[in-house]
Amino acid sequence: MAFERIAVLGCGLIGGSFALGLKKYGFNGEIVGWDREEVLPRARERGAIDRGTADLKEAVGDTDLIYLATPVTLILELLPAVAQSAKPGALITDAGSTKVRICRLAQQVVPEGVHFLGGHPGAGKEAGGIENASADLFAGAKYMLIKEAEEAGEAGEAGEVEGAGETTKEFLEWLGNLGAEPVWLDAETHDWAMAMVSHLPQLLSTALAGMVWDETDEDGLPVSLAGAGFRDMTRLAASPYDIWRDICLTNSENLERALDRMSQALERVRTQLRSKELKEEFERAQRAVALLQSGARRSGDE
Repeated sequence: MAFERIAVLGCGLIGGSFALGLKKYGFNGEIVGWDREEVLPRARERGAIDRGTADLKEAVGDTDLIYLATPVTLILELLPAVAQSAKPGALITDAGSTKVRICRLAQQVVPEGVHFLGGHPGAGKEAGGIENASADLFAGAKYMLIKEAEEAGEAGEAGEVEGAGETTKEFLEWLGNLGAEPVWLDAETHDWAMAMVSHLPQLLSTALAGMVWDETDEDGLPVSLAGAGFRDMTRLAASPYDIWRDICLTNSENLERALDRMSQALERVRTQLRSKELKEEFERAQRAVALLQSGARRSGDE
């Protein structure tokens, strides 16, 4: 079965980029957008959607793929109604930044015959909204998919999924068309990993920028002297609270553990400021950066 109609619920940066990518890379069916009434005209002007509606049932009815791209708490609010309105055989997937609560709810509310696949595109920008959406936002980015989702099966290194339904297979084909790299993992592992490499960096950037702001005097010092390093470290601090509020609420336990580990690391660095042991901190950090740049996995003795 080929997708003929796709509903994008949330026509902001992620949903808008998904829709623009579909159109750029050959989707010839209809894309229906659901969002606030003031957003929908802008999404049509950008060419992301063919028509828009603020009526949820109208958006998802007779739709082959339903793509939930709202903040996490709104996904949790919408999912029961979306699941009940979806037609048999439809695939519901989401782009939420945390997965445990969403996937648990899906197991409870998605009826037999409707399929659900938890997802999270590892792509974004500091500025959100349809105005910043891009057809190639997902190109080269990892796209996390949750193994426990119905019909997802086990994925190999090549991204092939044994036992997947036709709707899941077609969705994976479209992710490939968009240039995304599927990565399969369970919901708990996803939320732990994202707390470390995505959510914690956001909070550190926010805290650093806020601390320096508190120290800034009426002449603009020290901010006026900041160079590229400070700009790199605080780039994430421009991100809107509305998005990160939901992430912090739904991944708080993992974030608390990550913040505890970060506090311990900072205290260790503080105690080493006047000792040669500080060199070891730099060397370990450099190994982590090298690993990130190479894309390789860490060996057991590193």
